[in-house]
Amino acid sequence: MTEDLQRWLRHGLMTDPGGEAARLDDLPADVGALCRIIQGVLIHSDWMPAYGLPEPADPSCRTTLPLAERLRLIADRSPQPLTVRRPSSVRSVGTCRDFALMLSGILRHHGTPARVRCGFAAYFDKDRWEDHWVCEYRLPGEAHWRRADPQLDEILKERLAIGFDATDVPPDMFVTAGEAWRWCRTKQSDPSAFGQGAARGLWFVRVNVVRDHYALNDSETSAWDSWRRAIGLHELVTESDQEATDLVATHPENAATTVIAPPWLA
Repeated sequence: MTEDLQRWLRHGLMTDPGGEAARLDDLPADVGALCRIIQGVLIHSDWMPAYGLPEPADPSCRTTLPLAERLRLIADRSPQPLTVRRPSSVRSVGTCRDFALMLSGILRHHGTPARVRCGFAAYFDKDRWEDHWVCEYRLPGEAHWRRADPQLDEILKERLAIGFDATDVPPDMFVTAGEAWRWCRTKQSDPSAFGQGAARGLWFVRVNVVRDHYALNDSETSAWDSWRRAIGLHELVTESDQEATDLVATHPENAATTVIAPPWLA
């Protein structure tokens, strides 16, 4: 079955640059160059001390923004073209999802199929897989998706001792949530190896399976982003939960037929 790449060229609400589209027109097509441009206008909230800046006091900076709104914020801070690298203190503060979303939106704007993926990275902690978001894209003439992590600039590459190409992240360095789920379900991996900080286990892998599913269906943000509200019984995954998640993990790109609500919001 031939994959419908046109699907990954159409903007969703989060990737649409809207009235800011003209700011993307003159950007280069090269993915590496685009990653460097994004790194010059965004900074990750969790890594600000690495750039000589204090940790942000406002937790709202962790809220993923639509690309159009992000571009407006960048312009408000500095009206120069996006190709002009900003000092760290002037960059717009976001998270890994904002980096991935921006790259995905720019690539779609220039006719390259792209999409945001939720999963786990192995390069932040050598002993476990950390919750992370990247951008997948398809180059002309290729039959496979490449994964790019536009967050990985020279500072982070040095800090994390990264030697791989951040525009083509190898499969042993990032796995989608569905891949992680299948590893856990077939006993290939310990679920406690997957999560964010102290929040770990099969329940968190399930969180990312659903978030990845929604991201592939033009909902890069969802109620499942409120996972920090989960407590106690919310972290239990029933047999029926597992069976339902098996289906989503196998084909996360399939259109959602029902809304999957997080148990802590029930």
